[in-house]
Amino acid sequence: MPRVVGRAKRLTVPEELRAYALAPRHLSLLAYLLFDGPMAVNEIAARLEVAPATVSLMVGELDKMGILERTPDAADRRRTIVSITDARRDAITAWLGQGAAAWRKALAPLTDAERALFTGTLAAFERALVDREENPSAEYP
Repeated sequence: MPRVVGRAKRLTVPEELRAYALAPRHLSLLAYLLFDGPMAVNEIAARLEVAPATVSLMVGELDKMGILERTPDAADRRRTIVSITDARRDAITAWLGQGAAAWRKALAPLTDAERALFTGTLAAFERALVDREENPSAEYP
């Protein structure tokens, strides 16, 4: 697992994005928007497990950089929809899409049951980390 994380951290940031000094906190937000499409601030906050105000600040930063844009929701003008700008979509796709392509290649030979086992195991690992954070004195086998 440390090698996988280390390799992911070494993915080359496209030249046109290097000047923005994007932080790890921006990457998850960008990945959700890239792979799942435009969404409201509250939905992003729920996925990132942070406060909507935190997402609003990040979106504001990325909007000023020309990476994201905010538009009113046509169905509910009180909501704002966040999306990646057309001008930066190709660079973000080239960068973050590398991980998605690698996952597709790694998971392709697996059966549906094997994929479910693998993704379930990763989810269990994440839950165990959260449990450990919330209860650091608990004993684990």
